[in-house]
Amino acid sequence: MIRDRQARVRAPEDTQIKHPRGLSRRSLLLGGGLALASVPATARAATRIAGLRGTIEASEFGVRPNAGDDQSALLQKAINASVERGRALFLPGGHYPVANLRLPGGARLVGIPGQTWFDYLGGGHLIYSEKGAAIGLEGIHFDGGNRHLGDYTPALLHFSDATDLSLESCTISGSAKTGLALDRCSGRVTACTISGARQAGLRSVEATGLSITDCHVHDCANAGILVYRWTEGEDGTLVSGNRVERIAAKDGGTGQNGNGINVFRAHGVIVSGNRVTDCAFSAIRANAGSNIVINGNSCLRSGETAIYSEFAFQGAVIADNLVDGGTIGISIANFLDGGRLATCSGNVVRNLTVDGPYPAEVQGFGIGIAVEADTALTGNVIEGAPRFGIHMGWGPYLRNVNATSNVIRACPTGIGVTVVEGAGPALIASNIIQDAKQGAIIGHRWKEAVTRDLTQAGTEAFPHLTIQGNVVS
Repeated sequence: MIRDRQARVRAPEDTQIKHPRGLSRRSLLLGGGLALASVPATARAATRIAGLRGTIEASEFGVRPNAGDDQSALLQKAINASVERGRALFLPGGHYPVANLRLPGGARLVGIPGQTWFDYLGGGHLIYSEKGAAIGLEGIHFDGGNRHLGDYTPALLHFSDATDLSLESCTISGSAKTGLALDRCSGRVTACTISGARQAGLRSVEATGLSITDCHVHDCANAGILVYRWTEGEDGTLVSGNRVERIAAKDGGTGQNGNGINVFRAHGVIVSGNRVTDCAFSAIRANAGSNIVINGNSCLRSGETAIYSEFAFQGAVIADNLVDGGTIGISIANFLDGGRLATCSGNVVRNLTVDGPYPAEVQGFGIGIAVEADTALTGNVIEGAPRFGIHMGWGPYLRNVNATSNVIRACPTGIGVTVVEGAGPALIASNIIQDAKQGAIIGHRWKEAVTRDLTQAGTEAFPHLTIQGNVVS
């Protein structure tokens, strides 16, 4: 919340109110409460914000809610003046037709959630700020109206090189590009709603200490939340407690678009406690994101792989997620490109399909969990994968995979494992595999099954495999 230090300063002794004789503090408060009861709730909220936080009223500069004319120049003047005075600018409920506003460092705009609207007029951008510190936006609805944005701006709201940025309880809707773009920013985006963007809801590039929490991102054309870097490096963005829904892939592709939360080249990102549903491709996709933590997320009805850690990553913790729906539940892939080093534990994967958004490639769709290299795969529960409960390796790309203590049921093949020459060591032990009609553990040469059930016999032909103690029924 935006606070002003002046609100905490104690009044001098000679200005403090002294109670008349016989008037108790309790009766004074009761009388004040009765008086306030006759004032509308919205007005009381405005009074609290304007009075207690020491804000400046935008009306002081001629800014009028629900005016039919362009309020941009007046509002820009009010913003600049509020920064000069070191105060927040309060905007009462109503619609403000504006465009091409620039926020200097220290700008703090406060509205009434659900009632204060900035209606974009077109002709460039709505909000832009560069190299600003301690900028805050609270309780304002920014509506793009699907109007054209200038070629120079990636989003309806664009912040570049901002430090200690704060967006709280804001709504961003109807952007003709991305809703909110953050380049090299630190700070927090919390309790915001972003919808109807023709590209991504929120896009961060090369963050310097960013938290994206408790937001609702929905009905965007190509992406929900993007955490990107131009070059691989430490990022450390926290993406937690968000609700991401109905993300399409209008621009097509085989995974570039259509993801709820997408991490690209950004290391040290934590994606936790999010609910991600009905995405055209992945609920959570990490491409070349090392040291990523994907924990405690609910991923429902994904159009392709629900949770993906792929390409040149080193280090991934994928734990305690729920996956219900998708073509592959969890994929930890691309050892060929350097993808390795992960733990995958405590996940529940169910109700998968072989029907994907493009023709199946490599091992195909219908797999519960797919892994390749330097990975501990333990304590997961997989039910109803149409082809494999677990798939280990692809051709020679298998090394140091430990699949233990998993429960796999109602999958045609419980575990498929590569037996191609050059494949590295793998341990398959203490798993419970039930109702695997085509076999509990089957060796494959790429797509072709080449062994009988290896829980029965035949493991001596494959010295890279250790198979023991599995319970098959």
